[in-house]
Amino acid sequence: MGSTEDLDYPQIIVQYSNGFLISKVMFTACELGVFDLLLESGKPLSSDAIAAGLGASTMGVKRLLDACVGLKLLAVEMTHEGALYRNTEISNIYLTKSSPKSQYHIMMYYSNTVYLCWQYLADAVREGRNQYERAFGVSSKDPFGAMYRSDEEMLIFMAGQNSVWSICGRDVLAAFDLSPFTQIYDLGGGGGALAQECVSLYPNSTVTIYDLPKVVQVAKEQFVSPEEHQITFHEGDFFNDSIPEAELYILSKILHDWDDDKCKQLLAKVYKACKPGGGVLLVESLLNEDKSGPLETQLYSMNMLVQTEGKERTAAEYSKLLEAAGFGMIQVKRTGKLYDAVLGRK
Repeated sequence: MGSTEDLDYPQIIVQYSNGFLISKVMFTACELGVFDLLLESGKPLSSDAIAAGLGASTMGVKRLLDACVGLKLLAVEMTHEGALYRNTEISNIYLTKSSPKSQYHIMMYYSNTVYLCWQYLADAVREGRNQYERAFGVSSKDPFGAMYRSDEEMLIFMAGQNSVWSICGRDVLAAFDLSPFTQIYDLGGGGGALAQECVSLYPNSTVTIYDLPKVVQVAKEQFVSPEEHQITFHEGDFFNDSIPEAELYILSKILHDWDDDKCKQLLAKVYKACKPGGGVLLVESLLNEDKSGPLETQLYSMNMLVQTEGKERTAAEYSKLLEAAGFGMIQVKRTGKLYDAVLGRK
């Protein structure tokens, strides 16, 4: 066994300590519109031109651009006129607002909401509850009431979730052959990006987005076109209101918001409503069975602590919840991406 001198502790500590700084550089460049400006220009620009276009200080922009180069979010070319900056392929695809795979909205949600809750992580660990009261002065007893505390915040959250499904949705929906299910309910379907992926992948299906009335209203106005005839809406609270009959129920990133008792309560309602031979598809980020990773999922579980009543779980833990509700023939598929799929049948 090696000595402690074999481990480069300073490098590891510096790397982890800089995590916050790294993400804030990326979030700030997104918020100010650096990547959008460079995409629209169609050519590399100097720091002075970028600062002028953003209406920001030349000194501040120059430092931000250089940090983005270090993060490989921008590339720089030295010419006789000075340094010229351009987007990398990653930035064009994921950090510009106009890209179909843009992650801009989820970045803004993290920057303006998630990080404020994470300031109180130590309190969350001590108390075992979310930190909306400290972060925003709203009750922590209703996580989604806190999450949707204003129309603007709700819109940002919904747009952020849509951006996640723009890059992960097809993977989880194609993990199993869902073509036998033509009547599908997407519980907590929000802005409808996953439903849109579903009807695209399975053109014989219809998907009903079941969500709170104010969420449905925003989804109709902002995200789902009336011409999308395969997608319909159902207004309600699936914990307190009835769940209509369907062949398949999709619960994407729903169960991780709640404790085991709440999950069992919801799955029991779903099982009762489900047609014989139907099923439920859980879309979640799965922990290893020994909970040794993946790191992203471990961090998501910490986020559940500061923002919700739930946690991330292992495949076995989700299977146990499904079995308690009556579901069987449980299958698990890891996609190799951020989110995995678990299918249970009635």
